[in-house]
Amino acid sequence: MASSEEDGTVEEKENNNKKRTKSALVTAWLTFYNIAMTAGWLVLAITMMRFYIQRGTHKGLYRSIARTLKFFQTFALVEVGHCAIGIVKTSVIVNGVQVCSRIFMVWFVTNSIRQIQNEESVILFLVVWTVMEISRYSYYTFSLLHHLPYFIKWARYNFFIVLYPLGVAGELLTIYAALPFVRRSGMYSMRLPNKYNVSFDYYYCLIIVMLSYIPLFPQLYLHMLRQRRRVLHGEVIVEKDE
Repeated sequence: MASSEEDGTVEEKENNNKKRTKSALVTAWLTFYNIAMTAGWLVLAITMMRFYIQRGTHKGLYRSIARTLKFFQTFALVEVGHCAIGIVKTSVIVNGVQVCSRIFMVWFVTNSIRQIQNEESVILFLVVWTVMEISRYSYYTFSLLHHLPYFIKWARYNFFIVLYPLGVAGELLTIYAALPFVRRSGMYSMRLPNKYNVSFDYYYCLIIVMLSYIPLFPQLYLHMLRQRRRVLHGEVIVEKDE
């Protein structure tokens, strides 16, 4: 019996050591990831400010940051993986919608339609994204390091109240500005007859995307407000699994 108990104790210690090692590796990876993303969005912020100070105009700004923006925004897909495998306790659906909608805006709207790249609405959502991402990733970084300044926490859960609606407005106005160019060019569209016997109109796809903001935006915004109450005011929020 004693031998059996000792074997069980040894096995339990080994399991605990494995869990601690795994936890340390996950924390190290998440810390590295969030530091890298904070630095990336800081580079974008500095580049945008320098461009505007030197040129005195927003025209051409998007093209000056396009490569960096595409890299860091696309790399955010890693976060969906974090949620999917459970190393971050966030809804895959909520995170996936936010990340994929931004990737869509970058690759399939702004980057694809050069005629709209100098629109004020593009600069609006770029500035909003940059401020929100710097506050978000720096919040995660300092939290993982167990040294979270109150201002970072305050910024993370207060800036979005104004910035989130402004960002959505910028995105919607940008898509709206793209509609005439998409309709004239027929980009990403498939007309019948074709060998696949499939019809697709990107113009109407963009309209559907715009309409999807009506149900999605309030849900995501209210989710953030609930998170704000929980973090800043200590309220216990019970949410259904998504």
